[in-house]
Amino acid sequence: MASLSNKIRQYVEAEVDFKKDVLLQDDRIAGVSKPYIKEWNLDIAKPTDAQLDALEDEANAKEALNTILNNRRKAYPTIADQLDDIYHNGIDGWKATIKLTKDKYPK
Repeated sequence: MASLSNKIRQYVEAEVDFKKDVLLQDDRIAGVSKPYIKEWNLDIAKPTDAQLDALEDEANAKEALNTILNNRRKAYPTIADQLDDIYHNGIDGWKATIKLTKDKYPK
């Protein structure tokens, strides 16, 4: 299930400052999380629950892609190691190194 913040990003189609533009609150009731929009300070209309629910699939896809990209970012060698790889093994050797990570975390 996509987070409320990601549904809002999909709705706004831009990055959102969740300390200034949109304030979220989560009042747990009997241990169940139910986040909601506490304050809306953007120039576009505040979305309804139905509008946000309609963005569930898009927000889930975006979250999945972000997970893949974050995993790749952590797995790639440092830039210094990549440059060293190019120096010692050429571009083809570097591509093979990078492909291992891309294959491990496919889009």
